[in-house]
Amino acid sequence: MDAPSRPAMPAPRDLPSVDRVLATPAGQQAVEAFGRAPATQAIRAALDEVRACLLAGKLVAVPAPDHVALAATETLERDARAHVRPVFNLTGTVLHTNLGRALLAEEAVEAATAAMRSAVALEYDLATGTRGERDDHVRELLIELTGAEDATVVNNNAAAVLLVLNTLGLGREAIVSRGELIEIGGAFRMPDIMARAGVKLVEVGTTNRTHPRDYAGALNDATGLVLKVHTSNYRIEGFTREVSARELADIAHAKGVPLVNDLGSGTLFDLARLGLAHEPTVREAVAEEADLVTFSGDKLLGGPQTGFIVGRADLIAAINRNPMKRALRVDKIRLAALEATLRLYRDPDRLAARLPTLRLLARTRADIAARAHELAEPLAAALGEDFDIEIVDCVSQIGSGALPLETLPSAGFAIRPAAEASGGRLNALAAALRALPVPVIGRIAEGALILDLRCLEDEQGFHDSLAHVGGPG
Repeated sequence: MDAPSRPAMPAPRDLPSVDRVLATPAGQQAVEAFGRAPATQAIRAALDEVRACLLAGKLVAVPAPDHVALAATETLERDARAHVRPVFNLTGTVLHTNLGRALLAEEAVEAATAAMRSAVALEYDLATGTRGERDDHVRELLIELTGAEDATVVNNNAAAVLLVLNTLGLGREAIVSRGELIEIGGAFRMPDIMARAGVKLVEVGTTNRTHPRDYAGALNDATGLVLKVHTSNYRIEGFTREVSARELADIAHAKGVPLVNDLGSGTLFDLARLGLAHEPTVREAVAEEADLVTFSGDKLLGGPQTGFIVGRADLIAAINRNPMKRALRVDKIRLAALEATLRLYRDPDRLAARLPTLRLLARTRADIAARAHELAEPLAAALGEDFDIEIVDCVSQIGSGALPLETLPSAGFAIRPAAEASGGRLNALAAALRALPVPVIGRIAEGALILDLRCLEDEQGFHDSLAHVGGPG
């Protein structure tokens, strides 16, 4: 008796044609949603993948044309997903540089949206019908809020420092304490910025101690400015000495040299009102007689990415004449959002409730812990039995170089693999949470995935996202 014959293995020639896949309902939907050229390209890629599997003997049947179309559609949908998209920031860092820093107030969002949707009087004086200056939209607000004579705005604080150095110190010397030669971010190193600005760096003092005599001894006819720099993301403690901005102003002015005080993050609001450590405000820096003060808009100020220069009117005028100013200016969208943000500071009593950055910093551990108890059960149900979930106390931080030693008592979840689960599942879980339609970003520490809930305000959105957590492999 003859042995039963084996069914023929599928071959690449059995694959449906691209046109046949396009003709399926799923193929037509892909064309409608993404266009014929992208849909065709995705279908070809899907067929190439199937062909490779057939040649490797990994398939026992050729997929139907509609299945190929659906696979291509999944690829198109994944590729069409925006790269810059919302996430849940559960890292415990409020102003997280990698996650976009400050959230904008609703008033700022509405102003930016309106500016995007229509023409605006950006550099047009409606009163006279003549050309205007874009900085004028925020200039008077900045003068009012800081007490400075004049103000201008650029696209971030690094640009503000660069522009000031180039304007006041091109071809001249800038004196700065060795303890303030900071490096922040990936490429902002104060000595390098000075070199790019055309300024000769003159270091005084030592890393931990700088005295008034150090500055006084370095001043000469070649000095263009004295620079005081906020150390932002670190503190030197112990046997230290620094010269205050007030002292430094007297030393510089005695020689007719301007003092520039770079506050880094900078704030227009006394954080002590929220129970945090006092951070020198811009108004205080101006009152200490710095000739120019630079600071950020997208950190403690809680606005869009911008950099400010406030101070003496004659120096601001010189800065605005610098050709580099045009290259560093901000667009209509950020100006609209910035103006709306600054207007909120006119009502300091309600500011913490209306400005997201301050609202998040002001949240109490008890309030955050209550949210954790509400979300614990749905989180446990979503993750299943492979993980143990514990509500824990957390320690949040402000971030972006603001008050680096200040911590905020918070609460959240510590997620650990169950005893019988493999240790690799923790990294897999973190990856699965990052792959959600609205990614969840936490941090792994001490054998647990920590989800700090300080920055979670959309509890319902987080709850809904948990339904998409597929068992990580």
